[in-house]
Amino acid sequence: MMFDEIDMRLLAILQSDVSLSVEEMAERVGLTKTPCWRRIQKLEKSGVVLRKVALLDAHQLDLGVSVFVQVKTSEHNAKWLQSFSSVVASFPEVVEFYRMSGEYDYLLRVVVGDIAAYDRFYKRFIEATSLTNVTSNFAMEQIKYSTELPLPT
Repeated sequence: MMFDEIDMRLLAILQSDVSLSVEEMAERVGLTKTPCWRRIQKLEKSGVVLRKVALLDAHQLDLGVSVFVQVKTSEHNAKWLQSFSSVVASFPEVVEFYRMSGEYDYLLRVVVGDIAAYDRFYKRFIEATSLTNVTSNFAMEQIKYSTELPLPT
């Protein structure tokens, strides 16, 4: 689907602050309310807007520890991947999950309250699946975090 300049501006607004009213968004992109609402509906129906969510402050919820878990496996087949993906999806602590190229096969970002909580997660995780190697790296400081994609201007 092709997006014009107004679509891109609306997408930038939506990923920055979806709580704005349609009137506010329309004013910012130079449209009236109804055409703006129609464009937003079109963007949602196209699938470019996956869902609308609230971003929570992990520290206020005592979930301030991010652990990047690198996984190696000797299994490289579709059946194992499907099983492994189901296991990973069953852990709410895993907030990101990627299949990688390079030295490690998978990368997970795990969010927990402290090292003891990660240890409990780790024990459940390795019990639920077979892995060749698991390496955990604890983030010391979050320097940049954004959910906003770098849209072309």
